[in-house]
Amino acid sequence: MKKKLTLALLLLATILTGSAWAADKQLRIGTVAPKNSLYHRQLMELGEVWRNAQGGNAKYLVYADGSQGGEAELARRMRIGQLQGALLSVVGLREIEPSISALQNLPLLFKSWDEVDYVREKMRPAMEKKFLDKGFIVLAWGDAGWVRFFSKDPATRPDDFKKMKFFAWGSEAEQQEIMKSLGYTPVPLETSDILPAIQTGMINVVPSTPYFALASQIYMTAPNMLEINWAPIVGALVVTSKAWGEMSPEVQAALRSASDKAGIQMRSKARQEVNEAVDAMAKRGLKINRPTAEQMHEWDQLAQKLYPRIRGVMVPADTFDEVFAHLKAFRAGK
Repeated sequence: MKKKLTLALLLLATILTGSAWAADKQLRIGTVAPKNSLYHRQLMELGEVWRNAQGGNAKYLVYADGSQGGEAELARRMRIGQLQGALLSVVGLREIEPSISALQNLPLLFKSWDEVDYVREKMRPAMEKKFLDKGFIVLAWGDAGWVRFFSKDPATRPDDFKKMKFFAWGSEAEQQEIMKSLGYTPVPLETSDILPAIQTGMINVVPSTPYFALASQIYMTAPNMLEINWAPIVGALVVTSKAWGEMSPEVQAALRSASDKAGIQMRSKARQEVNEAVDAMAKRGLKINRPTAEQMHEWDQLAQKLYPRIRGVMVPADTFDEVFAHLKAFRAGK
C-alpha cells in the first residue's frame, strides 16, 4: 500500500511539475539589431502575440544590441538551447545553412529590390526546407537596406580602398581570403567592436547599411559614404524546431500569422528608412560620394572578378547558378 502511494505521489509531482514548466514557458530571441530599432520593435510585437496565445506565465525575452554575441554566436546558442530563436542576417544564417549566402554575398548583382524579392520568393520554399532539415523554422524574411561603404577619408574607386582597413565579419574567413587576394585589408571583428575600432584607427572603412550607420553613430567617425548599392542585407527570423514543436497548433498558427506581417513590415519600412537615414546623416555632416560612370564601370569590373572566386567558396555552386538563372528569367520578363 505504501509503495503504491509513493508511486502515485511521484506521478502527481511529475504532472504538476510538467504543468508548471508549460505555464512558465520562455521564448528567448537574440539579435545584433539595436534596441528600439525597427527590428527590435517588430520582435517585441511578435512577443505580445506569442505570450497572449501561449497564456499562463509565458515569458518572452529579446536580447538586442548583440548582447548575446555576434551572429555566429547566436546560431551556436540556439543549437545548445540557450536561445530559442534569433533575427539574423545572412552572416548568421549561413552558419545554419550555407546556401542562404547567395542572397547577400553577390556584390552589385541585384539592381533593385524587385529583383531581390523575386529571387528570394523563387528560392524560399526550398530554402525553408533546408533550414527545417537543419532543425530550424523560418518564421519571417526581412532585409535591412543596401550596403554602402562608410570611410574616414573620401573614396570613389576600388583602388582608393586598397590603402584602407576594412571591417570584416569574424566568422567569414573565406571572404577575408578573397579580399586579401585582391589587395584589400580585412580586419575580422564582431559588430560590437566596430565603433571603438574605427575610433582608434584599427579600421578605416565599414561596409554598412545607412540605417545601422546612423543608429550606431559610425558616420560620426567615418563621415564619407560611397553611394553604391554593393549588396542587400537579407535576413530572417528563425526559431529552433524544438521550441516550435513544443507550441500547440493554435500558438503556432498565431505566431506564423504575426510573423508574416512582421516580415512585410521589416522589408517595407527598412527600405524606406534607408533614404531617411542618409538624409538625417547628411544634415549632420555626412559627405555623400557618388561615383562617375567611369568609376562605376571599375566597380562592375571588380564584381565580375569576384563572382568566380565566390562561386563554390562563399556560395555553393548550385545555388550560385540558381540565382543567376532566376535573375535572367526576371530580366527577360521585364
